[in-house]
Amino acid sequence: MTYILALDQGTSSSRSIVFDERGRIVAMAQQEFRQIYPQPGWVEHDPEEIWSTQLATARQALAKAGITARDVKAIGITNQRETTVVWNRRTGQPVHNAIVWQDRRAEPLCAQLREHGLEPQVRETTGLIIDAYFSGTKIRWILDHAPGAHIAAAQGELAFGTVDSWLLWKLTGGRVHATDVSNASRTMLFDVRHNRWDTGLLGALHVPESLLPHVYPSSHVFGESDADVLGAPIPIAGVAGDQQSALFGQACFKAGLAKNTYGTGCFMLMHAGGHFQTSANGLITTSAAQPTTTPEFALEGSVFIAGAVVQWLRDGLHAIKSSSEVQALAESVPDSGGVMFVPAFTGLGAPYWQPDARGTIVGLTRGSNAAHIARAALESIAYQSAALLQAMGRDLSAPRPAGTTGGAPGGAGAALEPPSARPGATIVLGGVTELRVDGGACVNNLLMQFQADLLGIPVVRPQVIETTALGAAYLAGLATGVWKNLDELSAQWQVERRFEPTLPRDRAEELMARWERAVRQAVAP
Repeated sequence: MTYILALDQGTSSSRSIVFDERGRIVAMAQQEFRQIYPQPGWVEHDPEEIWSTQLATARQALAKAGITARDVKAIGITNQRETTVVWNRRTGQPVHNAIVWQDRRAEPLCAQLREHGLEPQVRETTGLIIDAYFSGTKIRWILDHAPGAHIAAAQGELAFGTVDSWLLWKLTGGRVHATDVSNASRTMLFDVRHNRWDTGLLGALHVPESLLPHVYPSSHVFGESDADVLGAPIPIAGVAGDQQSALFGQACFKAGLAKNTYGTGCFMLMHAGGHFQTSANGLITTSAAQPTTTPEFALEGSVFIAGAVVQWLRDGLHAIKSSSEVQALAESVPDSGGVMFVPAFTGLGAPYWQPDARGTIVGLTRGSNAAHIARAALESIAYQSAALLQAMGRDLSAPRPAGTTGGAPGGAGAALEPPSARPGATIVLGGVTELRVDGGACVNNLLMQFQADLLGIPVVRPQVIETTALGAAYLAGLATGVWKNLDELSAQWQVERRFEPTLPRDRAEELMARWERAVRQAVAP
């Protein structure tokens, strides 16, 4: 039996999973690590703690599997994206804590870049928007605030990396400073159409190119781990940011295939093939995990509050005692009784981009009760996800020449009214034929069925829902000959349950129009 070790380095924990050659989980280990909050809006991690927990779980997973490093064909890495580490090349010591993707301290610098008119260049080169979410302005902040960092960086003494690069450096004893295209595409410094660092953007942010890692395809032998790390050298042959890795793990290898990860929020990605375009519908364009040097793209959108609305039912409304009770409560009524719940607790993300929106419940009557609210809360996850997929479908069905800039997401007043909100409009999915799902909330059958009903296409739940780690394993296995090609991986992907739509399309369109009216009430002044 051939084994692959996937290192899944997340925002709150490090995990390691051993997969066999059939893509089945053999063993798993997980450790949480500290979240550091120096002041409001700032979030940091200790890079050394990231490394120590990741290494510990890798050793634990091998032990649980009853194998040694010599039994492992390759290592794949998937990671929290945008989180920024800068370290000294000679000592290997970080010059500052890692600045996490959630951190907002670089927003003043982002505002300056927007004022200087850099937004179109960023959009057309990187597919992103100017936002503190991405790594570029985090790098600049560290260079500006870590003692001596600007001088050391100018002299080539420092290295930058997203978390995958940091793990590569540590695994190889400092021999490899590299990343893959999917992580590079999250820096706001990378030309995604030509897979290279953009000198113009580097100059605008005063980031020396010597600081940056080499960029390779996601399926590539980056190097070998040191023998003393896990007991024997192992090729490190797959790297991808977590959401692109999940897209790959779901076998979404061609344009029009989409996945949605249902967690605290939702991350939806749709493969867009080899054609780069900026979104006219409130999304961002990013590099997909790429098995070759040929650029491939994905459209991406995020829902801020998904599973978190169930936590609010438990902790805020006290309608349930545990999150597992929500499905039974919601199923105790045949429908939501006309109640619509817009969980804009922290504003609305894609495709609306309304940071000032607030949570809103509409349609209440004397007959409404906690069960109706619970059902509306669950349905809100599906409504938000449907709006995302519709936005992706409209982008896919109306391609524009490369470099055409559509509506810019981000910022108050940037919301775009989805066609489903307009009288007589139909739901457009641009040829998307199914939605593949993963994440903790995808086990809720009521939610998955309602999602299929809204979209009018099947919602498909795979047998292995640990798709983020599986994607990294697939990428590593492709580079080392465990699997021959994408067709073999597609054949290996297996369905656990397929939710077929049962709702008439006119009823689904009526429900989506009601949802959009509720959204407008949530953003009304």
